[in-house]
Amino acid sequence: MSRLNGKIAVITGGNSGIGFAVAQRFVREGAYVFITGRRQGELDSAAASLGANAQAVCGDITSEADMRRLYQTVKDKKGKLDILVVNSGISEYATLDDITASHFDKTFNLNARASLFTVQGAVPLMPDGGAIVLMGSIAGFIGTEGYGVYGATKAVMRSYSRTWAKELSGRGIRVNTLSPGPIDTPMFDSASDELRKTMTALIPLGRLGRPEEVAAAALFLASDESSFITGAELCIDGGMAQI
Repeated sequence: MSRLNGKIAVITGGNSGIGFAVAQRFVREGAYVFITGRRQGELDSAAASLGANAQAVCGDITSEADMRRLYQTVKDKKGKLDILVVNSGISEYATLDDITASHFDKTFNLNARASLFTVQGAVPLMPDGGAIVLMGSIAGFIGTEGYGVYGATKAVMRSYSRTWAKELSGRGIRVNTLSPGPIDTPMFDSASDELRKTMTALIPLGRLGRPEEVAAAALFLASDESSFITGAELCIDGGMAQI
């Protein structure tokens, strides 16, 4: 079953980890996918792996010029944008005593500010009935030592989805938040065995999540299978923040 036949999607941070898994699933389901990120080499490799129904557009989502170029590319090549997945983000450890203005500004600039303007730039290209998926995190509603700033930016994403779902409801554009728990992505490659065991012990299902499991949830929120869902949050966390 191809649930995204004829759909055009943009996935920010689509060159690795969760974003790449989402791109892979969308292509398999019939979508044409634009992926964007800052590292040209990784983007080119990812696009080559995705095949003919994908295109890489190198750019930094904190750059207004880069985002204008991305959306102009989408417009020139496909004329519309049906699905936007806002996946780019950073997570850096800093406890309250260690937080600096630089850490705060860097995290909010990418995770919160850039996400807003990424959506703002996409909406004019979206026909009625489009879908926007914002990548949140369970860190947005649980306390995680050392990730206060990161968690705050993810709470912002949840708030965005509520507001924009209401603002765009007249056009039938749905906006939802997808909030993963710990997922076994390249971010965990440098983690110690002790940290992995500690994180796993917090998850009722007894393991880290897999990127393809998040991708399956993103597909649900992007497809017509969730046609009566907007302004919602779907947690993919093995029960970590639910039980």
